[in-house]
Amino acid sequence: MSPTHSPAGAARQGSLRELNLALVLGRIAAAERPPSRADLATATGLTRATVSAVVEDLLAGQLVSEAEPAPRVGAGRPARGLVLADQGPAGLGLEVNVDYLAVCVVDLAGQVRHHTVHRADLRPVAPADALTHLVELAGQARADAARQGLTLAGAALAVPGLVDDAGLVRLAPNLGWQDVPVPELLGAHPPLTDQVPGVPPLVVDNEANLAALGELHGRPPGPASFLHISGEVGIGAGIVLDGALFRGVRGWSGEIGHLPVDPQGRPCRCGGRGCLEQYAGQEAIVAAAGLARAELPADTATARLAELAEAGDPDALRALRDAGTALGVAVAGVVNLLDLDTVVLGGGYAPLAPWLCPPVLTEIAGRVLTAAWSPVTVRPSTLGPEAAAVGAAGSVVRHIVGRPAGWLTRSA
Repeated sequence: MSPTHSPAGAARQGSLRELNLALVLGRIAAAERPPSRADLATATGLTRATVSAVVEDLLAGQLVSEAEPAPRVGAGRPARGLVLADQGPAGLGLEVNVDYLAVCVVDLAGQVRHHTVHRADLRPVAPADALTHLVELAGQARADAARQGLTLAGAALAVPGLVDDAGLVRLAPNLGWQDVPVPELLGAHPPLTDQVPGVPPLVVDNEANLAALGELHGRPPGPASFLHISGEVGIGAGIVLDGALFRGVRGWSGEIGHLPVDPQGRPCRCGGRGCLEQYAGQEAIVAAAGLARAELPADTATARLAELAEAGDPDALRALRDAGTALGVAVAGVVNLLDLDTVVLGGGYAPLAPWLCPPVLTEIAGRVLTAAWSPVTVRPSTLGPEAAAVGAAGSVVRHIVGRPAGWLTRSA
């Protein structure tokens, strides 16, 4: 047997093809305008023949499609640009939060093609029952995706708590979950997605982490380093440093909701006292505004608070100001520690940002050592309350873009 046809040689050829597929698809995904084959050859350093062969594979596998050619001045045929396909693989994003379940489908280009939110207080609901209902919502999303020519290649689930590498939810204090084996419980149901080689069928992660990844990889993309804070009943944070999510030693970083802003203050569900959640969580703001939960259900809480604040309601304004002050105390500590220049308010905080940002900035100005010459930007998330579910689905899509060979193997 000649060296050219040896198993090692075949493996190297296979690896090179996989690298070229990922390189070309990544360039198409990142391009501001649809690149032509010639553009891709220039950008990647590959030969035109290699690029053409790779593009044909990507076209056949429904990973890219040809855009309509732009009008061209002068002689010659206009080059056809390439864009990510709007049919083919897609990601399934799932979220379990304290007062809602959410499901979304995101296509390869990052467009949301399906989004459903079911509002319910899940604290009295057993984890298995909550996940059973989530599977029902996922089934509806899968059927809708199929009608649009999409195949769900993988799923990611966002939960408001500490998750280990095996997907075990160690603790979600606001849900009352402890040591919940989510993959095992979901395994009792029909598969949520099609099996694609190289794509994990299900990833379980903290909701703030997935929301931060959604912000980082959005359009337009987020900055290279920032703090993303998800404000719901609980408060979580995703920390992005130099374009990568900082997870900590065990993957449990970002529990900003349990930073004490008043060490001798109100008791918290986590067992501590004076945690940020007790002063700036959604239910704390609603109570401070003088509104009972019955008057302000979870699905209208942020919108109603924004409406009241816009109208100048003094109780709502005071509640938001006090929440922003507590949030600013916690944020200032994180900024001092990590030297960040951008803070993104996501989840339920996004629509309340006009009233939360000023007191947060006031605390940053008074507490951050470098604030005088190194200003910090505080702004709402581009994805808003949908950030975690969209970020979860987007993580699947990015996996395919980074490793397209697995999808092409399946679709061959």
